[in-house]
Amino acid sequence: MPGFELIDFTFAVVVGTLFAIVYSLRILVLLERRVASMEANLQRMTARVLAEESALRRSLSRKR
Repeated sequence: MPGFELIDFTFAVVVGTLFAIVYSLRILVLLERRVASMEANLQRMTARVLAEESALRRSLSRKR
């Protein structure tokens, strides 16, 4: 019966590795969502800055 102990140990290592891979993928998905959210915020802020810049340029060109 000593062979079954080695098989049990190997099975436990394989299952533990699979759980670690699944957990890592879960963390990666959560991080990707955060990065996507930050990117969307940056795009919105950039659009606001560009709109304000064009408004300033229009107002400066009218004064001249």
